[in-house]
Amino acid sequence: MISRPVLIVATGSTFPQIAESQGDFGEWISKGLGESVSHRLVDAQTLDEWPDPSGLAGVVLSGSHSMVSDREPWSERLAHWLTTCVAADVPVLGICYGHQLLAHAFGGVVSDRANHEFEIGTHTISLNADAVSDPLFKGMPPRFGAQLIHRQSVSRLPAGAVLLADSDAEACQAFRVGRAAWGVQFHPEFSMDAMRAYIGEMPVEARDEGYDEDALSAGVRETPDAASLLRRFAAIVSDQRDLAQEGVAGETV
Repeated sequence: MISRPVLIVATGSTFPQIAESQGDFGEWISKGLGESVSHRLVDAQTLDEWPDPSGLAGVVLSGSHSMVSDREPWSERLAHWLTTCVAADVPVLGICYGHQLLAHAFGGVVSDRANHEFEIGTHTISLNADAVSDPLFKGMPPRFGAQLIHRQSVSRLPAGAVLLADSDAEACQAFRVGRAAWGVQFHPEFSMDAMRAYIGEMPVEARDEGYDEDALSAGVRETPDAASLLRRFAAIVSDQRDLAQEGVAGETV
């Protein structure tokens, strides 16, 4: 196990009733990373001072019920700190809110999805040609299932970022910025139970959009390929020599 920790940054919490029975985002991410890396959990909304990136092996950003477009002070401070992590080649993985915040930090645009609708449930992610040689996604199947719940999206990528995946209803499901910073709109840390719990806790406005809770729940399935991204990220963190050997595009941010 490497000595420098992976910093798990909780940008929010799940619903209390889900946390009580299943745990919270940080626990799910920790479990997904496995034991090959040490990790430390911090609360982004209450942390007073961000650590020097040189003392970290990597960073994972959780999802949140907040909105990146609100530009809350804690979120803007975190966005600025992320730029220092990427500049130092510290591997970063942003999930959902973290994905959107990473794009925002480098000049991308985050906005409400078309018609303000949620993308929710288990959906199919499609990788593009750039993902074939990407250090995180190489070897993944070209199409795989993933758990999703979000109302905002990355509507414009930062200059120099590399788009890696989309879905039928979402143009940006994954991207890379710099040498080793990735955003994924989907949730690799979500289990089937977590996804079904979220469907059951859908905000009132989602229900008003005519979503069929029973049909959504019935469509939830296991997503082992998406879940493998956390272990893949841990492997990159554990052996960063792989990054030095990769001739990846999009290294300028």
